[in-house]
Amino acid sequence: MVKRLHSYLLLTGTLLYSAALPINAQGNTMGKVPTDSLTQDTLFSTPYLHAQTLQTVEVIGRNERSYKNTNSFIGTKTETPLKDIPQSIGYVTKELVRDQGATTVNEVVKNISGVNQYTFYNDFSIRGFRTTGNRNSGNLVNGMRAQTSLWKQQSLANIERVEVIKGPASALFGNAAPGGVINRVTKKPLPYQRNTVSTTVGSFNTLNTYGDFTGPLDKKNTLLYRLNIGYEHTDSYRDLQENTNYIVAPSFSFLPTQKTRFNVDIVYQRTNGKVDRGQPIFGDGDLNSVPISRSLSATNDYLKENLVNITLGVTHKFTDNLSFNATYLNSSYDEDLREHNQANAYVKLADGTQSPSRILMQCLVRQRHFRNNSFNTYFNYNVNTGPVNHRILLGYDYFQMAQQAGSSAMTAGGYLLKDGTTTTAFKPANIAKYVLDKDGNPQTNVPYYDLTSNNNNIERDYSKYIFVSTALSPYLQYSHGIYLQEQMEVGPVKLLLGIRQEIFTDVLNYKTNKESRTTQHAFIPRLGAVVAINKNLNVYGTWVKGFEPQSASVQGNPNTGGPFDPEYSQLLEAGLKGEWFDKRLSTTLSFFHLQKRNTLYNANDANNPELLEQVGEETSKGIELDVAGFILPNWSIVANYAYTHAAITKTATNSEKDYGMQRPNTPRNSFNIWSKYIIQTGALRNFGFGLGFNAVTKRYGQVGRRENTIVYPGYGLLNAALYYRLRNLQVQLNLDNAMNKVYWVGGYDKLRSFPGAPRSIKATVTYKF
Repeated sequence: MVKRLHSYLLLTGTLLYSAALPINAQGNTMGKVPTDSLTQDTLFSTPYLHAQTLQTVEVIGRNERSYKNTNSFIGTKTETPLKDIPQSIGYVTKELVRDQGATTVNEVVKNISGVNQYTFYNDFSIRGFRTTGNRNSGNLVNGMRAQTSLWKQQSLANIERVEVIKGPASALFGNAAPGGVINRVTKKPLPYQRNTVSTTVGSFNTLNTYGDFTGPLDKKNTLLYRLNIGYEHTDSYRDLQENTNYIVAPSFSFLPTQKTRFNVDIVYQRTNGKVDRGQPIFGDGDLNSVPISRSLSATNDYLKENLVNITLGVTHKFTDNLSFNATYLNSSYDEDLREHNQANAYVKLADGTQSPSRILMQCLVRQRHFRNNSFNTYFNYNVNTGPVNHRILLGYDYFQMAQQAGSSAMTAGGYLLKDGTTTTAFKPANIAKYVLDKDGNPQTNVPYYDLTSNNNNIERDYSKYIFVSTALSPYLQYSHGIYLQEQMEVGPVKLLLGIRQEIFTDVLNYKTNKESRTTQHAFIPRLGAVVAINKNLNVYGTWVKGFEPQSASVQGNPNTGGPFDPEYSQLLEAGLKGEWFDKRLSTTLSFFHLQKRNTLYNANDANNPELLEQVGEETSKGIELDVAGFILPNWSIVANYAYTHAAITKTATNSEKDYGMQRPNTPRNSFNIWSKYIIQTGALRNFGFGLGFNAVTKRYGQVGRRENTIVYPGYGLLNAALYYRLRNLQVQLNLDNAMNKVYWVGGYDKLRSFPGAPRSIKATVTYKF
């Protein structure tokens, strides 16, 4: 069976096991593996080699089984060893996800240097710059742009690994966030039978159940399948923030010949919960003045999301040196939202001062429907000219995102006027026009949130509010990109040269009589080099430019002061990449200097709260170190450190309050380590334990010029785990925040802070068959 599998993989050119042989301490194979070893639990098993076979596109599942990932597609769109890519790429493998008991992307980004949570949402700070899920510039699925939720963290139920290409990735992907792009690689079919079911129960009434089934559907192994299903539920440590996810993700690979592959990947996810707007605190108090469990939600608030991704792909090898790849992704996202949230202010009193204990509230009822279409195609051509090896990639991609007609929103908020209308502002000079409460203060349209009361999270009567409709006009964004890349190898030197022409168009009021178009162009170069110092160590350097157009909603809003120029960025980076202990352990040390121009910030205009202004320049520079792999076959480790100095370095006068201040939710220093050890002999054989510690220094809330600014203190968290395997059954116990520290992952201001979870415990039982 092993021989047949090895031959099949060699013929198809997919990623290999090196004949699925275990590795000894010297990195050599040790004879044949029993035929049932491929379905055994890999939590404590010896890691396997991953032979370097060039693959055009990632359509077959990864077979490495450790915290180390050797090859990646995200950096070059070809399967390239990470040590040969002249840019820092962080990653988290499914093995690390499992061992840490993680369920969302937010829980694992601590394992990648320079990446931090910005809020509770699908929202991150990467090298000091924000990347959010609702924009198409910072999130990829299998290297393709897909619509994602902003409000909910992305599940890992069907994810093989999480990757971050740090710095702008515009040369390959066009519109890209300057700090980095997060790519989620879905689990792909495997050419052998492997089935797994697992259940997790834990603190806060957590219950997660997953199934992962894969294998061939025919005797010739030409049709492969994989089915991932998941149910996730938690009541949360936050008041009224229960959340339930349903995930169904089938995928198929069809290999009719040795030269042709077809791939179908489908993901359906439904989420039921609420939007968590964070922890509010007293206007004259500190972060500890209100319990971290406090939320702003009403009992009858809700958020319902449906997400569907359908990916179709084909790869064909014309010759050993020429291949073709084409991928199409259809992505849809539907949001049904009803929520109570703060209006970014405390309630005004009759004399014009603000009450430090009363939060001005609003009610939002909204439905939005997004449809995305992405297409990417490219040719790979390998050729030698004398001693020089060339890998040439020529490609074209198209991306389209549309907010559908029928999207709508209503908002109730502000203060009541005697004429039956409302206003967002209170002016004491006009107090005679306002409806007043029994104390003579202006009465709010939506009941204010009283921080001195424990009776805020109740069912609210929406029919009593005065709503104002907000136009959600349909819009369309689309882009065309043509790109050329050359990977050149001469002896120990590898060069990467890339250029891209991007044409990005916004169509506002799409298919209406008010339709208007704005087109933005960008020419994006990339230059990098890698030099092999010896068999273990490479030195690299890179220069790349980035491009990120402003959002359609900003460009089309007459109150923002636009239209605005696109955001441009530039990265200079150098570093060292090494592989140690017979390539079992990888390290990356990087030094970077990243600049961004034309960022939009609120102008803080009292007469126009939506007015924006562009900042001249922001600069982020720092040092990052990442370590991943295993020191011994039974001892795995991940560690990282980042020093990030990110600040506004050029404004209109260089005297604004924000000038020179560390950028929001970006710690100056961050550190993380996680290690797992499995006992191999004696009475405790097959017992193991994991221990981890992650720490960050203080962080600033969003935009220092705002009222109610805040600083989030640094923290250090201790996490631990116990493991035991009995044949095909695994039992795992995870203890997070073991010292029960109170901390905040990030936030905006005193009205919107996001506290981390207190001590929690989870037990997981996994069975493989």
